[in-house]
Amino acid sequence: MEFLENLYKTLQSLLSSYIDLDYSLWLYRFLTPLIVTFLLPLVFVALIYISFLVLFIYKLHRQVIMRAVQGDRNFWRVGRKIVAAIWDAHARIYHGYEVIGLENVPQEGPALIVYYHGAIPIDMYYLNSRMLLQRERLIYTIGDRFLFKLPGWGTISEAFHVSPGTVQSCVSILRDGNLLAISPGGVYEAQFGDHYYELLWRNRVGFAKVAIEAKAPIIPCFTQNLREGFRQVGIFRTFFMRLYNKVRIPVYPIYGGFPVKFRTYLGKPIPYDENLTPQDLQIKVATAIEDLINQHQRLPGSILLALLDRLPSFRRRIKKKDE
Repeated sequence: MEFLENLYKTLQSLLSSYIDLDYSLWLYRFLTPLIVTFLLPLVFVALIYISFLVLFIYKLHRQVIMRAVQGDRNFWRVGRKIVAAIWDAHARIYHGYEVIGLENVPQEGPALIVYYHGAIPIDMYYLNSRMLLQRERLIYTIGDRFLFKLPGWGTISEAFHVSPGTVQSCVSILRDGNLLAISPGGVYEAQFGDHYYELLWRNRVGFAKVAIEAKAPIIPCFTQNLREGFRQVGIFRTFFMRLYNKVRIPVYPIYGGFPVKFRTYLGKPIPYDENLTPQDLQIKVATAIEDLINQHQRLPGSILLALLDRLPSFRRRIKKKDE
């Protein structure tokens, strides 16, 4: 026992000699906000897995639940509504989420929604939830193939009709009279876009081929302050770009989860035109989305000002300056 007591006193003496407690406390307080910004995106991941648990429980006990809702023939309908209510509540409370131009989406019939891809496409979860709750319409979505390797994603993709998508499968979805959402920039735009909101489509015209073959209108879509909610770290960009080109999965670290104001703008539909080539249509859609960005987005984006957008008095003041 005497040996242990002497060892304890020696260690205590060494720690007090080499560790400045005041400095450690200052360092802890200084680093806490930085650590939190990297932990907040986990809230988004948590919501995804809450959605998975709700849908899994619903699937497991579907017979009892279906009897309770009087035998609705659409297997996933109730489960989707429950999950949509969770996401819509989060959207309203955490981001004061609004959708402008919902009237541009047809009440029935096909339409292709082409959207700008943020670091995390949380706005599309919000938009789909709002569409389900207010319009009773589900937006079929094209997701990157790496998503389907994540645990639990199979149930979510089955319920909400998320698929990797080919030109022919996308055409079939639209010909069946559904809404379909595609981001031509995909994961590349998500990873390497910044607060200047430049489109990173890399000459992709697949979505244009889909719209032309299905003879469906295209609705341009952009969410204000999306890059201020979640961002990539600003260092080692070249390194992460090279790594992404090799592994083809998201590798660029994300931080944020800030409760900034989100508004999704749905532009006027671009009707089917048999005279347009896929390249011409791509340019036309890109121009429409860039117009939405230039009209509704502060460039470069500012996290502080995006937070202040939550305040009605600040929004009114900015609107008067614009006028």
